[in-house]
Amino acid sequence: MIGNLKTIVQSRWFYGLFFTYYLFNFTGCSGCPYSFSGASVPPHLKTIAIPFTEDRSGSSEGGLRELFNTQLTQKFINDNNLAISDRTNADAILETAIVSFSDLPAVVTGGETLASRKVSITVQVVYRDLVKKKVIFERQFSNYGDYASGGGLAERTKGIETAVDRITDDILLETVSGW
Repeated sequence: MIGNLKTIVQSRWFYGLFFTYYLFNFTGCSGCPYSFSGASVPPHLKTIAIPFTEDRSGSSEGGLRELFNTQLTQKFINDNNLAISDRTNADAILETAIVSFSDLPAVVTGGETLASRKVSITVQVVYRDLVKKKVIFERQFSNYGDYASGGGLAERTKGIETAVDRITDDILLETVSGW
């Protein structure tokens, strides 16, 4: 009986130590902006150009292009895998165009009352390796943001910001780790 208790205590101690080691060495800072350090960006790609986003959606949503471009660029700066550069000096280029924007009812409650709306955005992205002169990927990214229907312009803006934040996260992730 004493031998079994000693084994249990030792194994709990071992697993506790292993858990602590894992927590400190592999999880990183949970409050920090995420980074893909060690991601599989080829070593010949050090800089990226992000030209101004086109808006082909036909929505005429004021400030959408600027918001998207600012957030995308800032995420690349924060990530620090590829330095932002102008087109003439860049190793890669990320060309983006907003191809669709919609703001539709999302949740209708009893009595046909509209509870929330959903902003959906789709962006066409072409990622080119300018060193090897090839297209790395060309695809569309879509995401959304919900907001309370009675919240006015401030709530709608939050929905748009959420959609842009999600879609720029997706683009960054695919660009730095989708190899």
